[in-house]
Amino acid sequence: MHPTWNDRSRTAEIKENFVNYPVNTIETAPEAARPTLVAAQKGFGFLPNLLAVMSTAPALLEGYLTLSKIFDGSSLSAAERQVVLLAVSRENGCAYCMSVHTAIAGMQNVPADAVNAIRDDATIPDPKLEALRRFAAAVTRARGWVSEEDSAAFLAAGYGPQQVLEVVLGVGLKTISNYTTHIAKTPLDAAFKPLEWSGAA
Repeated sequence: MHPTWNDRSRTAEIKENFVNYPVNTIETAPEAARPTLVAAQKGFGFLPNLLAVMSTAPALLEGYLTLSKIFDGSSLSAAERQVVLLAVSRENGCAYCMSVHTAIAGMQNVPADAVNAIRDDATIPDPKLEALRRFAAAVTRARGWVSEEDSAAFLAAGYGPQQVLEVVLGVGLKTISNYTTHIAKTPLDAAFKPLEWSGAA
């Protein structure tokens, strides 16, 4: 069946009024999100665009930040957590998150050669971090259906079942921000522009 005039008109109307995902300020955000944004602005020194965009859905904002705190409390070190978050962001082709986590990794003294290797899709010189990078990417790419070989290589590098599941936690956390950014086209903050990553597929 060919679309009717009304169908075509409705399609044009939807395109014209396509959903906008605003980069909110504390004043324009939904009231339920404002206390969270105030705290975030105080913590970061500015309000990151990702959180400003997420604030349109206060539950998403709260869920993301809560999960982030939980991931910070895992047995993985700060450097290992950043390797996971960078590896997932690269696998998902999220330029925004790659840029932001490059900056965060630098602040947390993650070896620059490890960060650069992930940005360039190269091998991390540290074998244990490389095993972590590969496993996090495999979990993301395979949607959890990792092969026995992938799991065995990760365990052989010195990790255990707890870290396997903590990688799953990190993948879930970063998938939230990657997907939000893809859908909303979150603009990169000026603070992260010097570290902008443009290697997304």
